[in-house]
Amino acid sequence: MAKRIRIIEGTWDCTSCDTKGILARHKKCPQCGNPRELTGKESEFEFGGTDAKTGKSLREGVTDEKALELAHAGVDWFCAYCGASNRGDQEICKNCRAERSTDAKALEEEADPRRPPENRPPPAPKKRGTFAKVMLALGGIFSLCCFGTIAYGFWSSIPHDTTGQVVSTEWKRTVFQERFVPVTLEGWADELHPQSPRMPVNGSGEVAGVQNIRGCASRQRSTRKVADGTERVCSTKTRKKACGTEEKCHTRNKGNGFKEEVCEDVTKYCDESYEDCRNETRYRNEPVYAQKCSYDTYQWKEVTHREASGKNAEPPRWPDLSVSAEDRLRREEQYVVNLEYDGGKKKTELKPKTEQEYVVWKPGQQVALTVTNGGDVKKIDPR
Repeated sequence: MAKRIRIIEGTWDCTSCDTKGILARHKKCPQCGNPRELTGKESEFEFGGTDAKTGKSLREGVTDEKALELAHAGVDWFCAYCGASNRGDQEICKNCRAERSTDAKALEEEADPRRPPENRPPPAPKKRGTFAKVMLALGGIFSLCCFGTIAYGFWSSIPHDTTGQVVSTEWKRTVFQERFVPVTLEGWADELHPQSPRMPVNGSGEVAGVQNIRGCASRQRSTRKVADGTERVCSTKTRKKACGTEEKCHTRNKGNGFKEEVCEDVTKYCDESYEDCRNETRYRNEPVYAQKCSYDTYQWKEVTHREASGKNAEPPRWPDLSVSAEDRLRREEQYVVNLEYDGGKKKTELKPKTEQEYVVWKPGQQVALTVTNGGDVKKIDPR
């Protein structure tokens, strides 16, 4: 494919009079006459932006014959005596008439590969286009939001010590009377094994047993997957396909304020959707049947229950409930200690597991708490 070559001219800024955007063809400032010297700013050229899609320079190419001659003159060099910039094909400095010596410095650009890499200065930072600046700004905002979230999470987890007091205490106790009674249940025949029951003595030692297995009938127990032929399964996928050509450009710095831009048409690839189909085994759900039977056994069932509760100074107690030798008692207990801290602005509660843990807390008692900035209570100790 045919290549299209253009010469792109850069610009430089004078550090003597602060004139901006001087064309590279000028070795001296048109305003103050000072020669371009080997300084941090005057040795750098600005070439403008490029098209993000093609890489093509947004500047017009050079058509002036004298400028084109200058572009092809070779890498600029700086006089070792006066520091002025000179064309690469000149052997005498135009500013002071000194001959080009071995210690004259060439403009350090990628166009001069002869100089060892360790002696080349670091490349000048590339100017960013508008799109790059917008993306950089959005990236900064996103990073700031992420940093803020992480910072808040870290801050909220930091613990600090504070003081509070017990506002009130509560307890509740329940006694359940349960009796071992006959019941009829259902079960799968292969899981039922006949066994004689044994009655409890003083509420323990019982065996439920399995007796009188009867009334067995076929019932659906589960399902299983069974192959049932094949089916056509398709999914939409994408692939790259040649769809014409597109222009792509790259540049080579000539080391004298000019760049050579080479553009050519290359194959363009587009996303193409297509159906990827294949035959897969089809499965159907098939019911699995088994024998389900009724049988006699025993279970503990609640007969009655009684509750007792209290607050603050009232000591916990169990409600009275008498049972026969065939019955048993089951007990449940709940304890709550209500607290406030930070001058009564915040509240929390503690739930002791046993009476021994509960009775150490008294209304009005001062407590020491460890609380995170996010409000999670980590530790509560009586004082």
